[in-house]
Amino acid sequence: MALHKRLESTQRLVMRIALSVLGVLCLLVGCVFFLQGINVIPGSFMTGQTKWAIYGALTAIVGIALLVFANRRKNAS
Repeated sequence: MALHKRLESTQRLVMRIALSVLGVLCLLVGCVFFLQGINVIPGSFMTGQTKWAIYGALTAIVGIALLVFANRRKNAS
């Protein structure tokens, strides 16, 4: 029984880390896309194009959602 709980705890930790890393990557990429789309970061085919600003904002929102989901506290029950 103790081994099962330990394994379950380890799996949760690995999943939390993986989702956190994915969330941070989505947030960073989304911010870069957004900034290029609104013409703050020049030098790309995305520069100054509104659709890339929208894609970036959506990607950043997904990244934030992943971070919140990965790091929420589980109720003690």
